[in-house]
Amino acid sequence: MMEIKAPDFPESIADGEVAQWHVTEHEFVLRDQVLVDIETDKVVLEVVAPSDGKVTRIIKTTGDTILSADVLADFESGSKNQPLVETMDVKQAPAGVSAQKPSRASPSARKLASERGLELSDIAGTGKGGMITRDDVVKASPQTVVKETQPVTSTVEASSAEVANSTEGGRIERRVPMTRLRASIARRLVDAQQTAAMLTTFNEVDMQAVMDLRSKYKEAFAEAHDGTRLGFMSFFVRACVEALKRFPGVNASIDGNDIVYHGYQDIGVAVGSPRGLVVPVLRDADSLGLAEIEERIKAFGEKAQDGKLSIDEITGGTFTLSNGGIFGSLLSTPILNPPQTGILGMHKIQARPVADNGQVVIRPMMYLALSYDHRLIDGQEAVRFLVTIKAFLEDPARILLDI
Repeated sequence: MMEIKAPDFPESIADGEVAQWHVTEHEFVLRDQVLVDIETDKVVLEVVAPSDGKVTRIIKTTGDTILSADVLADFESGSKNQPLVETMDVKQAPAGVSAQKPSRASPSARKLASERGLELSDIAGTGKGGMITRDDVVKASPQTVVKETQPVTSTVEASSAEVANSTEGGRIERRVPMTRLRASIARRLVDAQQTAAMLTTFNEVDMQAVMDLRSKYKEAFAEAHDGTRLGFMSFFVRACVEALKRFPGVNASIDGNDIVYHGYQDIGVAVGSPRGLVVPVLRDADSLGLAEIEERIKAFGEKAQDGKLSIDEITGGTFTLSNGGIFGSLLSTPILNPPQTGILGMHKIQARPVADNGQVVIRPMMYLALSYDHRLIDGQEAVRFLVTIKAFLEDPARILLDI
């Protein structure tokens, strides 16, 4: 008999909450199969089986608050060759039906499969070690899914009584608890506005040079870097890195009465996930080439969709990029990600008439928004920083030439 314990949380995470048990008491499981999801303010952590065996007693149930190393359940190891029907005390397999191995799947894959009425055992996993990913569920789904035509407001289902009461008169309402991540986002956004003297400066950038460069070299780039696609984000990351070197105050943070100047550029890139917005960090972005940046951002996006981002991957950062343009945003004001003192908002590229050497021409233009903490960064410094980014993007050769 052994104990299944919660993982050790870093200092930035005080506690967690049992989000979902994937097994029941006395159910036979395989080694490394996910037993329970622990939701924290930042990520969902998966606790897996240490060996083949079964959970004999669940101590912390769904919704319970837990601390580092709290005991979640009792576990009994057993031979992986032992038939499933002989190791299950509660769920016996029907007569004539052979035992099947439990399916391993990411949290987002399990949720989507449940919504679409699919059995995980019928889906082939393409992830690491046969893990079923969200894409596997999508590919296995029928082309017409009735559930997707109905609005989904939460991953928490209301009881049948709640639904019946809420549909009286045809006006539907549903009350669900806020997830820890959403609550954490809400708290941090309010704190940022209340504690920082936040201002925003705007500019626009002509994206023609970057678009021409991508068009000219996209095939050669993909061939040289194992199919990696040359996107816009790598240019923005590199432009920000070079601008941060010239304006170290934008790369600094405030700690009490001290200013911490960071001698490195860790760039956070905001990405969407089923649970909300998360900001994984490109460590030492100054040492990364365009291909490495594109590859890491793509990997972050896939991990965010599958709920696989680790705490280390979303902790820290000295400056943040937020790209609302992928959703069609033309102009917005990004909110600071404390304790950082600057965040750059990217927006939709739109063809607009502009003046060029006295002539009106049509250019692919993008609005940029830099929100900054006025306690540390003066207005002229913020404006010059944004103008520097604009200059790098409108003439990308300046990045390579360091001018």
